[in-house]
Amino acid sequence: MPESEPAISPEQIAAAEALLGLDFTPAQREQMLEIVNGRRGQYKGIRAADLDNSIPLSLNFGVNAADPAPAAVPRTYAMSPGAPVTRPADLEDAAFYTVTQLSELIRSRQVTALELTEMYLNRLKRYDPALQCVAAYTEDLAYEQAKRADAEIARGLYRGPLHGIPWGAKDLLATRGYPTQWGAKPYEGQRIDVDATVVERLEKAGAVLVAKLTLGALANGDVWYGGTTKNPWDTSEGSSGSSAGSGAAVAAGLVGFAIGTETMGSIVSPASRCGVTGLRPTYGRVSRYGAMALSWSMDKIGPMCRSVGGCALVFSAIYGPDGRDMTISPEPFTWDPALDPHSLRIGYVASAFAPEAAETDDPDKQELYRSHLENSVAVLDLMRAQGFELIPIELPDREIGGLWTILAAEAAAAFDEITRDGRVNTMVRQDDSAWPNVFRAARFIPAVEYINANRVRTQLMHDIARVMSEVDVFISPSHGGSTMQITNYTGHPTVVLPNGFTEVRSPTSVTFVGGLNQEAETLAVAKAYQDATDWHLQYPDLDALESSNGKE
Repeated sequence: MPESEPAISPEQIAAAEALLGLDFTPAQREQMLEIVNGRRGQYKGIRAADLDNSIPLSLNFGVNAADPAPAAVPRTYAMSPGAPVTRPADLEDAAFYTVTQLSELIRSRQVTALELTEMYLNRLKRYDPALQCVAAYTEDLAYEQAKRADAEIARGLYRGPLHGIPWGAKDLLATRGYPTQWGAKPYEGQRIDVDATVVERLEKAGAVLVAKLTLGALANGDVWYGGTTKNPWDTSEGSSGSSAGSGAAVAAGLVGFAIGTETMGSIVSPASRCGVTGLRPTYGRVSRYGAMALSWSMDKIGPMCRSVGGCALVFSAIYGPDGRDMTISPEPFTWDPALDPHSLRIGYVASAFAPEAAETDDPDKQELYRSHLENSVAVLDLMRAQGFELIPIELPDREIGGLWTILAAEAAAAFDEITRDGRVNTMVRQDDSAWPNVFRAARFIPAVEYINANRVRTQLMHDIARVMSEVDVFISPSHGGSTMQITNYTGHPTVVLPNGFTEVRSPTSVTFVGGLNQEAETLAVAKAYQDATDWHLQYPDLDALESSNGKE
């Protein structure tokens, strides 16, 4: 904010409250000051954009008030050939098997769904005290689904590679008969009497739901009303958020796979922190029916697994129109493990791999950024060694700081009731960047700025469309966040997967971004890298985790 521009005062906020029919406390007004004053700088960025009258809003209005009918989309479950899978002497040694390996154990009837379910439930109960990743067990449902899967397979009805595989749902997906608490104290004990579309579709695929997994309160961070979900590699730190429980549970081998959601980094961040593989699909690919809304124009649902192939199989089961979510695209997804990624144009964000890309003013992140960059440069070296010609690209140099206004305004609208009635004050996190303060401050975002921010977003979408006209998939380091932010605003699919460790053995990751609705191509390129490495086959020391028992 320029020195010549006087700062907004608590008294001015109080006056604005009277105009808007709000009533915040003096302490809450003081806490809002930094956000409200800082946001004026964001408004300047929005106003500086060249918004010709012809530039529309990035959101589209439809006159059809009814939901579209479900579309018939292909659900193919092709798997690449792999080494024979045999049942280990101790079944718990299969806890870290990929979805494809677990699937083969069940398909060949070496293992029953009930055995896998009991094994994963036991591990969840053993390690959850340290990880704090379980919001609620769905034990009765799990046993019912597992027994049904075994009975169906015994009589020759095999539903596909997810049949009998235990999984965990981020606890913002409604599950009939069980609590769906959104990680937040105001909703503790909440039950929603529907099954989310994702839950329905995975049940139809034969998967076995063993637990609702934690999320940071109202999909922000890794702090929920029951504690902080921990990183299995280092329980002195959180697992990142907001799909905190999903990332931790997959990394610790407590479920076969998990479902996460992302608005601004909530799949890719915990996947990166916990060293698992995550797919954030194109916006509008997976129905959000039965899922908590945070930002209607940005929320996305996707799988978190131990391999790229697992993400492809789970995504094939959950994507496509359902007649309930009007944003869903009918574009088909066909996973072909035999697709030769050498036939694709693969780029890399050149400036993101330069040494200065590891520079940061935060001393706590210097080693992390350096390790991320070094390991990401090694990814390019390996891809070139496999014969890939990598095309240097650059992402648009457009001021996007003000676009955060979109998320802040939509999230505040989604939870306006608890902001006005004061229940937001019961949430565990009450710091300056936590939702309670953000929601209150968002009440002072002018509608004109929200609309113009969406028009800048339209320009950004055109910018990225031009980039994607040059390549099919591009590679970027995961640290720093600029690629993650841009592609969340534009809705492009992203695959993040482990690519090494820091000096203190904390996982690092690399990001693959594809064209809109091009999940198959993006996964194929990511798989080419993953198949040439073993990072996804390395697991945390759970003996140390068990002995800590949450006492850090």
